[in-house]
Formats: sequence, structure tokens, C-alpha cells
Amino acid sequence: MTEKIIILDFGSQYTQLIARAVREAHVYCEIIPYHKEFKIGPDLKGIILSGSPFSVNDPAAPDVDIKAMADQRPILGICYGAQLTAKNFGGRVEKSDKREYGRATLLIGKNDVLWSSVPETSQVWMSHGDSIQDTPPGFNLLARTDSIPVAAFHSRTVATKDIYGLQFHPEVYHSSFGKKIIRNFLVEVCGCTQDWTPAHFISDTVAALKDKIGDRQVIMALSGGVDSTVAATLIHRAIGDRLHGIFVDNGVLRKDEYAEVLKTYASLGLNVKGVDAKEHFYTLLAGKSNPEEKRKIIGKTFIDVFDREAHQIKNIGLLGQGTIYPDVIESVSVHGPSQTIKSHHNVGGLPDTMKLELVEPLRYLFKDEVRKVGQELGISDQLLFRHPFPGPGLAIRILGEVTQEKVLMLQEADAIYTKALKSWDLYDKIWQAGAILLPVKSVGVMGDERTYEFTIALRAVTSVDGMTADWAHLPYEFMAHVSNEIINQVRGINRVVYDISSKPPATIEWE
Repeated sequence: MTEKIIILDFGSQYTQLIARAVREAHVYCEIIPYHKEFKIGPDLKGIILSGSPFSVNDPAAPDVDIKAMADQRPILGICYGAQLTAKNFGGRVEKSDKREYGRATLLIGKNDVLWSSVPETSQVWMSHGDSIQDTPPGFNLLARTDSIPVAAFHSRTVATKDIYGLQFHPEVYHSSFGKKIIRNFLVEVCGCTQDWTPAHFISDTVAALKDKIGDRQVIMALSGGVDSTVAATLIHRAIGDRLHGIFVDNGVLRKDEYAEVLKTYASLGLNVKGVDAKEHFYTLLAGKSNPEEKRKIIGKTFIDVFDREAHQIKNIGLLGQGTIYPDVIESVSVHGPSQTIKSHHNVGGLPDTMKLELVEPLRYLFKDEVRKVGQELGISDQLLFRHPFPGPGLAIRILGEVTQEKVLMLQEADAIYTKALKSWDLYDKIWQAGAILLPVKSVGVMGDERTYEFTIALRAVTSVDGMTADWAHLPYEFMAHVSNEIINQVRGINRVVYDISSKPPATIEWE
């Protein structure tokens, strides 16, 4: 039985960071909307209440029965969660004279297990418009800052279990000892054993997959990416060759990627069929230059090809997918505070088309956790740590019409760029990099001949999660080297430029 923590989400932008802090302490956790019912079983060790953009004094403010939960499990309220706790038990929460946002100095006033190995003064991060002015009856003040009277409080008298409240955000990087405080809650208060590791996850998941799948067959569309590869490897551990992988060459993969990915799958022992559909995709993309039209053609054609191949396999009952936790979280609206960011991520809408039951072994993992599981499974770092690559592939890095000639040109330029990034030890310092073929020709001179050829734009960005990104400040010597290599080796290109746009306002991809 895997012990876990439940995080009730009230719509905070930091909720995923709370989950990451808990997971980093080797404790499994799940994020659920505050209004969703959940079972308090023997595996549940504690409950964390997140922040929220709401004020607890708003008429429509989200609310839960904290007393009922605290009679069964320890509670930690963070920011809004702390304010809601204070208000529910009779404390006073009022609008601050000024919104407190940013760094503050925490001043610990009372010893508590929550402060184990935490100094009496430390930096914390505040983000709130309301403040707790008075703690409720039966609660003890644990800490304050220079500007707010109640930064942390505790009670073990108003309910059966401990209740803690923190006005600050321990989960963010700027709270110097925040993760230590969260760890103290998990271990000292909730009694967590911190045994949730990649190896533990693999053994539990394989056992669960065997039980779920039984003797049925599973089909899965593979992309060569991290998520689908790790998911497929887990499913294969459970059912062997009853997992049928299909890897489609859509004609817009990176250079040699089709052959290399199939070789990787073979080394992992996966049962994967490669489908060379390049010509079919090129035919349908001919004459199409609108980015959205290109995306839709590639998506629909992929589904058609996958569906055709799937019908050649008998007794398929389930569809494997590499869905990861951010996809699940972002598809759930938390009653106003947060909007649905995107629909549930899956491969090209396949469940709607094929009416198959889903198998999603990575559904509760973050990207960095997927990589750790992949390493434990023996998947090479070369695959696990390669840069993100868009679903429509090079089709959206070729501005304008996609032709086989342009694809070959861009594949060569992109391969030169990627190889150079690795040889100069720059690849792992960059979130994502790629070459873009522009629909722009310019005059050049090679030898004594005049040329009139295409332009390549190089893109490289640094980022944590891809939501925001800054252009990578690559060395001039490196860029000169790559420019010379591309122009000298790729026929049809005589000019190379570098994109220095950040996201926002630009996007990482050009289309």
C-alpha cells in the first residue's frame, strides 16, 4: 500500500509546486479540486490546503469542512488554506492595508516540530491580499513577519489531529527553508516513511497494469518521445508482446529518427511495428501553407494510418497512452479560480475514434519523474533527455508549403545544429533548440557563382517548463561555426540567422 498526501486545490498558481515538493520528499501525493469527494483510507496520511486567487471573505469563496477532515488526518493550510482555516475556527481575516507580495523575513516565536532544522529567521515568499489578524481560539501563534502578525499557527485541541496554517508559500524557490518545512509536516506530523521512489513506482505500476489488463491486448501509438517510450516500457513489463506499438513515419521527423527510434525500441524488447507513410503525408500536405491546416492534416492522417494498422491486429481491448500529470491537472477546472488550460492531452484524439479503454501508467507523474522512472527502467539518457519536439514535427518548422525537398534540406540543417550543440556541451543547458526553414530567398556568392537560395533561422531557448522562455545566449564562435557548416554542407541554403525573441511575446515554435 502506497502512502499518500491529498492536496486540495483552490485554484492557486503554485499548487503543482506543492505537489513537486511533496514528491521530492519521496512521498506520493495527488492534487484534486477542493469540491471533489475523496476517500480517507489507511493510505492517506495527511491533507494540504492550497492557496487561491479568492479572498476568504468573498461571498462565493471556496470552502470545505476543515474540522471534519482534521478529526481524521493532519491538515496543513497554505496561504488561502491557512486563512480559510483561521476563519472557519473563529479567527479574524481582513484585507491587508497593502497587498503583500514577494520576499519577507519569517520570525519564529514558538518551538514546534514544523521548525525542525529551520533557523529562527529565514526568507519566505508572500503572495496575498488578506491577512490573518487574530488566530482562532485554541490555536497557538508559531511565527510572524515584520509586516503581518500571523505567519504561522497550530492547534491540536480543536480537532483530533494537528492543524497547521502558513500565511507564506513554502513550496516556492524563494522560501529558503520551505521544502524543509513541508518535509517536517510530512514526516514529523503525518508520519510518512518517504518510501516512494522510481523503483517503488515501477513495481506498484507493473502489478496494477497486470491486474487491469488481464489477458487482453493493448495497442499504442509511439512517437519516439520520452512519455510514450516510458509508458510503453512499463506496459511491456506487465504484459510482454501483448502490447502492440505502432510508430508512424509521417515524413517530417528529424534526420534518421525513424530508423534510430525503431532500433531503440528493439533494444528495449518492445513489440513495435514501423509504418513508412511519408509519401502519403507529402501528398496530402502539397499546396498547403496555413499552419493550422498543416497541423490538422498531419493529425487526421496520423489517426487514419494508425486506425488502419490497428484493424490488422485482433482482439485489441485497450489503448496505451503517455499522458502525464500536468495534462490531467490542466484539464480540470477548479470552480472559477482556475480556468481549463487545455483539453485532456492524448495522441490525436484516438479514444474518440477507436472507443477503446485507456491505459495511462504515467498519469500521476510529472515530466522530471517520468525521466527518473525511465532511467530506472534502463532507457538511455540520450532518449530521456532530448529536447521537446512538436507533434506536427518539421512541418511547422517549414514556413509555407511542405515538400520532400524542403524536409530533406531542413533535416540536414537541424542535424548539423544539434550535433554542434552536443559537441560544444551546450545541448543539456538548453530547453529546446531547432532550425526553421524560412520562405525567404536571398542573393549570395559561392566561389565565383551567384546564388539565390533559402534562409535558415536557428532557435534556442532556456526554460523551466516551456510556459515562458528566454532566448539562449549562445557563444558567437559557436554560431559562426554552425552557420558555416550549414551553408557549406546543405545545398539550397546560403544564409543563417538567429532568433533572439523571448516567450512571451513570441512563441518557441514559429508556427
